[in-house]
Amino acid sequence: MSAKTSADVLIGGKIYTLSGYESEDYLQRVANYINSKINEFDEMEQFRRLPGEMKSTLVELNIADDYFKAKEQAEKLDQDVKEKEKELYEAKHELISLRIKAESSEKEATQLSKENRKLLLQKSKLEAALEDALLGKVKGQAAPEKNSSSGNPAGKQNGSNGNSTPTGQRNNSNEHSAGTQNHPNGNPAGQRNNSNEHSAGTQNHPNGNSAEKQHDFGKTENKAE
Repeated sequence: MSAKTSADVLIGGKIYTLSGYESEDYLQRVANYINSKINEFDEMEQFRRLPGEMKSTLVELNIADDYFKAKEQAEKLDQDVKEKEKELYEAKHELISLRIKAESSEKEATQLSKENRKLLLQKSKLEAALEDALLGKVKGQAAPEKNSSSGNPAGKQNGSNGNSTPTGQRNNSNEHSAGTQNHPNGNPAGQRNNSNEHSAGTQNHPNGNSAEKQHDFGKTENKAE
């Protein structure tokens, strides 16, 4: 607790000694305020005509009026301060709440990002597996075609004209052309035999006439004779 202070002040042309726990400067400012109120009323002609006791009462009333007005203003300012403090508190509370939500959203975003990367990795693996499966299926379909192509009959490979012929056709061809291997004209055996049958009588005749024609010709000569 501060020490008690005393100060001599001038109020209404008289010297008074004021004591208090406030500073001497504060006591002088109080005295100056009272003097300003007395001087304010002294400027009014009606106030100067009043007796001294009434003058003192009017000054006291005026000072009390200033006091209550100042007090009301101080209370209003104090209320404004409290409202501002309340708004500040709510703003801080909202800021903390938003910060918590932001942190929660950030964690959720991080979790979603991890899940997204995981899903993308699974997608890549599934696409790779699907691609491998499709390639294996295509290769599996191509293998029978390759085996079928490599399993052609020998007649296709050994054919003089290079034409591909099934096995059955090769055997038939061998059967039909058995007699053509030694003939440059390539006539089948059956055709050779038929040719031999039809031209049996023409082998020794340069004119190519048959035996019957010779006998007929002999008969014609006998008749002519």
